[in-house]
Amino acid sequence: MTDADQASARMLAGKCLCGAVHYAVADQFLYAANCHCSNCRRATGSAFKPFAGIEREKLRITAGADKVMIFGDERANDTHCGRCGSLLYSLVRDGRFVHVAMGTLVDDPAIRPDKHIFVGSKAPWFTITDALPQHREHARPAKPG
Repeated sequence: MTDADQASARMLAGKCLCGAVHYAVADQFLYAANCHCSNCRRATGSAFKPFAGIEREKLRITAGADKVMIFGDERANDTHCGRCGSLLYSLVRDGRFVHVAMGTLVDDPAIRPDKHIFVGSKAPWFTITDALPQHREHARPAKPG
């Protein structure tokens, strides 16, 4: 098995603050960013939410499924621990993807956030000090050609 095969087969553990809810997610994230939108700031209680995106079927709750609290519906929601309130992930893109709150990962993922998004609505008291690209709203893919 090559290093790439091992990385693609690797599962990461994650959990909430109180430990009531645990999850496993494949270390196959497609993208990662720091989101500064007002919803992410409110959901996390912080200046931004570092998240990593992956297909929904690559994440599963391994313990405490009965402790999960959903804010939203089956196509778009924030999934929290119902006991401690930790935001574990957000279901996005019509329920096809999850944005894992990277602070809940126990294991170190291969991906790192590579951009800031929704900086047009970032907290006025926070200054971005790194050199990552900043996007006023969503990051748009480069146009071919």
